[in-house]
Amino acid sequence: MTHPIYPCLWFDGQAQEAVDFYCSVFRDSHKVSEDPMILVFELNGARFMALNSRTSYRFSPAHSLVVTCDSQEEIDYYWEILGTGGVYNRCGWLDDRFGVSWQIVPSVLSDLMRDPVTAPKVVEAFLRMTKFEIAPLLEAAGKGG
Repeated sequence: MTHPIYPCLWFDGQAQEAVDFYCSVFRDSHKVSEDPMILVFELNGARFMALNSRTSYRFSPAHSLVVTCDSQEEIDYYWEILGTGGVYNRCGWLDDRFGVSWQIVPSVLSDLMRDPVTAPKVVEAFLRMTKFEIAPLLEAAGKGG
């Protein structure tokens, strides 16, 4: 029997608050089960477990959640709502108010990075960014208007 593999996010007493927040951010989201210590939830079809415990463990950018966005409006939405009360980092990365690291990435980026001639220009462009901006990335790849 095969069971899905999914991450567990260990919160310092804030699991319920975090899960409620994440489920409010993503349209296709819901709690699957919950008790005082463990909550299982889905965000856009991806399953997660949130553990509510007192701990000295901290989240790290070494483990981040990636949100792929088709438009600048989507990038702006997730960037603002997930980053409020947290820390904005470079190249589309942020840490939310619970310390969870997120990458808010334009879906077009992987296509722009495939061309070995223009990819270095795209990298140069996004290394100057905090939040990803699609128009300058397209311009760097010679695809802008």
